Amino acid sequence: MTSWKGKTRGGLTGYKIFVAVLQYSGLPFAYFLLRFVAFYFFLFSPKSFSAIYHFYRKRFAFGFFRSLLYVYRNYYIFGQVILDKVASMAGFPAKFTFTYEGEEHLRKMVEEGTGGLLISAHIGNFEMAGNMLERLKTNINIIMFDAEHASIKDYLDTITSRNFNAIVIKEDNTHIYEINNAFREKQIICIHGDRFIRGSKTMAMEFMGDKADFPTGPFYLAMKYNVPVSFVFAMKESKKHYHFYATPPEYYQQQGLQVKRDQTIGTIIQVYSNAMEKMIRKYPAQWFNYYNFWKTDEK
Repeated sequence: MTSWKGKTRGGLTGYKIFVAVLQYSGLPFAYFLLRFVAFYFFLFSPKSFSAIYHFYRKRFAFGFFRSLLYVYRNYYIFGQVILDKVASMAGFPAKFTFTYEGEEHLRKMVEEGTGGLLISAHIGNFEMAGNMLERLKTNINIIMFDAEHASIKDYLDTITSRNFNAIVIKEDNTHIYEINNAFREKQIICIHGDRFIRGSKTMAMEFMGDKADFPTGPFYLAMKYNVPVSFVFAMKESKKHYHFYATPPEYYQQQGLQVKRDQTIGTIIQVYSNAMEKMIRKYPAQWFNYYNFWKTDEK
């Protein structure tokens, strides 16, 4: 299967253009401009187009024209969530509203002092969950890939405020010490569980009707540190409204030998993939995955 390259779509110039539009014209005009940007990617981004088109054709069994419509909607909503993220974090005048479903589960982690692991995915707009995480009034750590566009991160840091600690995954493995410290101090760690970089250990699981590879790393953390695990998603439901979901926390303790370890990790991944599939089927235009996730999609 084609692995993720460790980079999100879009470039630094594109981010700067949208920030400028937000500053001088506001979010409604930025959404209007985005229609043309989405159409550009629809026409001139063949690799991502092919991956997401086959996603709708094979996983949802949409017809030709409906699949094309959803490809465009996917690009358009992806642009919206980027704009929403920047507008919210940078303090632009755009008031978003939220529905919190499962907030009590995360508050329980904080109140009981257990810490915890929140596993999300590249669906919806998890950055907007920052509003929810701030309400918990506790230390939040978000694990990030070093391979993400450093220039984009540096630029966003200059215009946004971050109320969390970023743990960057690096080749020298220094991030392991930060993760150890965070869990030892009973803090909460957030990570995505639906992407991996070539060379990472993976495990094939049933997902939306076929076998797909998932990284084992995020789920190994859940087992190794024996902390409560919740699967969390923040989905866009209208221009300025998001719906936050958090599943009840579960413990997944390692049981004995190597085979038991792999079985435990497999169990966590399957529960996670089921939760993710439920969200994708409810919000089919909001999985922003632009490479072939299933081996059969490469044929």
